[in-house]
Amino acid sequence: MTREEIERKLKETIVSSLDLEDLAPEGIESDMPLFGEGLGLDSIDALELGMAVKKAFGVTFSSDAAENRRIFRSVSTLADFVEKSQQSAN
Repeated sequence: MTREEIERKLKETIVSSLDLEDLAPEGIESDMPLFGEGLGLDSIDALELGMAVKKAFGVTFSSDAAENRRIFRSVSTLADFVEKSQQSAN
């Protein structure tokens, strides 16, 4: 998958897995923070999103909370993680 395809699929996954009916995937900027001031997701959203991303891309997250906060900062940082995971799997 190209970087653009990964980011598009991540945005679609965010909207569908979290039932964000008022938000289109195109309305999510790649560098927008997913939590707090950005998209406003919370810890329960993080768990649901983590499971959805794992299912969609076949990636595994570590148990390191600080590392996961860095990975889930934005669509862009999630895409970096997915790309690296896919490269190491090949």
